[in-house]
Amino acid sequence: MKNSDKILAWATEIQAIAQTGLYYCTDKFDAERFQRLREISADMLAEKSALSLATVQDFFCKDVGYQTPKVDTRAAIFKDDKILLVCESDGRWTLPGGWCDVDCSPAENTVKEVREEAGLFVTVEKLVAVHDRNKRNAQTYAFGVVKIFFICIANGGFFQPNIETVKSKYFAENELPENFAAEKCTPAQVKLCFEANRTENWQVQFD
Repeated sequence: MKNSDKILAWATEIQAIAQTGLYYCTDKFDAERFQRLREISADMLAEKSALSLATVQDFFCKDVGYQTPKVDTRAAIFKDDKILLVCESDGRWTLPGGWCDVDCSPAENTVKEVREEAGLFVTVEKLVAVHDRNKRNAQTYAFGVVKIFFICIANGGFFQPNIETVKSKYFAENELPENFAAEKCTPAQVKLCFEANRTENWQVQFD
């Protein structure tokens, strides 16, 4: 592990300890100490990542309670043995998907995200994998992320440019683009979806 990765991992752990301490402590002096730990962890994360301190504080340091992983869902949609990818405004490609909303199950969230990012109406057919993001994807976050991949069937709709994606395209397995948004999905995860789609009795992969 690189030194920068170690520092991010330490900062993430300090943030989790501080957040839990702030939630459960009853002593005001302990609360001050935990708050200071949270501030230090935010400084470390900002120093060793591409994020500004304000972004770190706004996104990572406003949660309360015991820290648990966030959930991200991704949809694998096939046509003629090709998989659908969406292109974001920065020119990078990914499977349609995103953070799971609090009022959605993972499957419901996947349907919603595909509709928003790819313009398609889908039904969820098969669970492919449940991955630990920090084990599989680029860029460490200040919290854990569980990534859930589903195979979905398109039932209609069409793509329209939106605030998240600028285009969509079906790719063959041997023609995947080079510029992936690897923190969201990697070529290896896309290839796993191809394998699952070809396998009748697929065994769900998990970390």
